[in-house]
Amino acid sequence: MDCKVKWTGDGMSFIAETGTNHTVVMDGAIEAGGRNLAPRPMELMLAGAGGCAAFDVVLILKKGRHAVKGVEVSLQAERADVEPRVFTRIHFHFRVTGKQLKPEAVARAIELSKDKYCSATSMLSKTAEITHDFEIVDE
Repeated sequence: MDCKVKWTGDGMSFIAETGTNHTVVMDGAIEAGGRNLAPRPMELMLAGAGGCAAFDVVLILKKGRHAVKGVEVSLQAERADVEPRVFTRIHFHFRVTGKQLKPEAVARAIELSKDKYCSATSMLSKTAEITHDFEIVDE
């Protein structure tokens, strides 16, 4: 996996070019010299963890032939007060929509993601307590 991050030369804005030829813009807070035009790098890290977990949950439920229609993950994170300001707690709230989804199947998919498949969560769990809960919306 490759990525190149380049400072735009303007404030604290950076452009990341991924190995799959996608571009992500990052910016800093105004008090840090940024212009608040794009997500912060740590916000993208949190979003990546949510995306990784959601991807796993969808894939696991689909492979189990469950009628999943949607997955949303809301994340709440706390960071250390001192540098490096690593994540110390992250809570994932999954909202899984589908037809007659069984709570046991959703719980299993989330646990498999957390314990086995999601590399982002696995890395972040080295500094952060990872918790989760979920709700099912029958559609």
